[in-house]
Amino acid sequence: MEKKILITGSNGLLGQKLVDLYLEDGADFVATSTGENRHPKGSKMKYIPLDITSSGDLKRVLENVKPDIIINTAAMTNVDACENEPKKCQALNVTSVKNMASWAKKNNAFVLHLGTDFIFDGENGPYTEEDEANPLSLYGQSKLDSEKVLKESGCRYAVARTILVYGLVANMSRSNIVLWAKSMLEQGKEITIVDDQFRSPTFAEDLAMGCYLIAKGEHEGVFNISGKDLKSVYALVQEIAEVYGLDKSLIKPISTGTLSQTAPRPPKTGFILDKAERILGYQPRSFSEGLELLKKQLQ
Repeated sequence: MEKKILITGSNGLLGQKLVDLYLEDGADFVATSTGENRHPKGSKMKYIPLDITSSGDLKRVLENVKPDIIINTAAMTNVDACENEPKKCQALNVTSVKNMASWAKKNNAFVLHLGTDFIFDGENGPYTEEDEANPLSLYGQSKLDSEKVLKESGCRYAVARTILVYGLVANMSRSNIVLWAKSMLEQGKEITIVDDQFRSPTFAEDLAMGCYLIAKGEHEGVFNISGKDLKSVYALVQEIAEVYGLDKSLIKPISTGTLSQTAPRPPKTGFILDKAERILGYQPRSFSEGLELLKKQLQ
C-alpha cells in the first residue's frame, strides 16, 4: 500500500521543494497552506487551503485526507515577531503541533516536524541531537515546546532540526539571507552584517531531501539536517558577494551587541551531522556548491 502524505506550509520555501520531490516521485500527497496554492505546478497536485491554528479546520482536513505521514513545515519563524506576538507564536508553533500529534496518535500516523538550532544558547556549538537545549528567545522556546509536545503525545514522530535555510521558489512570501544580501549588493547598498554569530546555512533542496529520507523510512527521533559549513554570518555574506561578482566593500562587519534586536540570538550554533549521514545517507552540499546551484536557478 502506498503511503498517503500530507504537507503543511506547502507555499513556503521548504514546502515547495518537498512538493517538487513528491511530484517527481509520483507520490500520493496532499499539499496544504494558507491562501491560494503558489506552486507553479498547481494543476498537477492536490491542494487544500488550511490554517493549522484553527483546530476545527485542521481536524476536518486530517479526517478528509487520512494521511499516513504528516510533514509539518508550517511555523512562525520570524524570531523578533515571535517575541512581539507570543500568542500567535504559541498557536502556530506549539498548539497546532499538539493537535496534529493527538490526531496522529489516534490514527497511527507518522509526524515529521521541523525544528531549529535556536533551541540552543549557542555557547557550545556545533551541536549533536542529544545536547541540552537552552533557548534564548520565545521562538526557540516555542520550537523546543513543540518537540516536547510530540514526545509526550505518544505518536510516532521525527524532528528535523535545521539552520538558516536559503534557496529559491516561485512567489516567495519572504526572503532569505542569500537573496536579501544579493539584492542589496546589486542595488549598491551598504549592508552591516554580524561577524560574531556563526551558522551552518542549509540549501532548501538538501533540507527537503533530508525530510524526504526521514519520511520514507519513517525514522523516529531527532535528526540534524543542515548545511555542513560553519561560518560567521559576515563570512557567508562575503562568499555570496564573491560567487555573484558583487562589491564586497559594501559589506560592513558589526557586533551583535551594537544591534537593537528584540530577541537575543545564539552566538554559535551549527550541527554535527553524523547521525543523519549514517542512518539516512544524508549528504548536504557545501555552501559554495549551494550558491552555484542557486546561481543557475536564478538564470
